[in-house]
Amino acid sequence: MAAVKDANGAAPIRVSVRSKVFPAVGDREAQLVLKDVSFEVAPRSFVVVTGPSGCGKSTLLNIIAGLDRDYQGSVDLGPAKDRLAFIFQTPRLLPWRTVYENIALALPDGDPRHAKIPAMLEDVGLSQAKNAYPERLSLGMQRRAALARGFILEPEILLMDEPFVSLDDPTAVSLRSLLTDLWHSHPTTVIFVTHDRAEAIQLGTRILRLAPGKASVVQDVTINLTEAQRHDRAAVLAEQNRIFAA
Repeated sequence: MAAVKDANGAAPIRVSVRSKVFPAVGDREAQLVLKDVSFEVAPRSFVVVTGPSGCGKSTLLNIIAGLDRDYQGSVDLGPAKDRLAFIFQTPRLLPWRTVYENIALALPDGDPRHAKIPAMLEDVGLSQAKNAYPERLSLGMQRRAALARGFILEPEILLMDEPFVSLDDPTAVSLRSLLTDLWHSHPTTVIFVTHDRAEAIQLGTRILRLAPGKASVVQDVTINLTEAQRHDRAAVLAEQNRIFAA
């Protein structure tokens, strides 16, 4: 699915991983993780990479981020390569820093974006907790702080590796809605990894599906649900059956 520059001139992301192998260790044989994985991501789109555990989702995200360079292929992020943010499975907040300080640490001293932190805290519902330390926050609140830290950077590319894993369903639903709101108000190109099929449909404009044993993309599908449908369990289930029954 080819992508072109958007109206603002932003370039697509181009990913081509011919081969990614985990080397043999001890009695464990070398493992082919990814093979012939090639796709483009349109600017300001929300692409979800999904599939069961062990199919290479996080490995692919680490390659795109430049954290893993031991592979055959190429990743072209264009001019956006210097404006990339990564939100991980764990919030990664420094325990000796307050919520406000943890978000401020993402920015250089004197950066004008510091002035936007109070508004961002308001957007994620943490204004009253800005002086709290992470140990005083629920896991859901910690994930809100991680979202704030990611979006305060005003990234051109936002990579997200299962950021809502291990949350109870109501909290996860609330955070998905918050993420959607933030993405609409702070447009960026998102590549989001999850094993949760319903979550993939609720969030994504496009789904890339990986499968264990295949080491490649086995499905590439566009999601055209309205925002109302994304919050409708029946509509999400119907889309899930359409996509994943194939």
